[in-house]
Amino acid sequence: MLFDDAFARVVGLEGRYTPPGTDDPGGETRFGISKRAYPQVDIRNLTLPDAKAIYLRDYWLKAGCDKVPDVLSYDLFDMAVNQGVGVAIRTLQDAVGVEQDGVLGPVTLAAIAHMDTPRLLFRFVAARLVAYTEDAGWPEYGRGWVRRVASNMMLY
Repeated sequence: MLFDDAFARVVGLEGRYTPPGTDDPGGETRFGISKRAYPQVDIRNLTLPDAKAIYLRDYWLKAGCDKVPDVLSYDLFDMAVNQGVGVAIRTLQDAVGVEQDGVLGPVTLAAIAHMDTPRLLFRFVAARLVAYTEDAGWPEYGRGWVRRVASNMMLY
């Protein structure tokens, strides 16, 4: 999946404005960009193009979504946005059976290249679901996270 398509889908999930003082763990949030993660950003006045630039730089490229097979790029991006780049890469590494160091380097990329695409996607999604159950937010957000993953799978 290309970045523009992935961004459009994620921002559709993350796009609403959440004012300060609500129950969102990130605090004030717009387009999925939170004040907690980006204290220097004027969240209330954040534009869609500025949010897109943040997503490209801090999630798509940092997670290596441009280096993995297209069938995996959106799910990796979505997990990076939802749980963090490091967690997403470690989950991918778990799925392909390499050391979980949080770096999408040559060892991880070689393991990805040697796995057939359906198995790779299946194992990543399974590892992602397990990672969610181990997250402290599982009791409150788990149901929504599972639905999010299921809706991603409906794309294929």
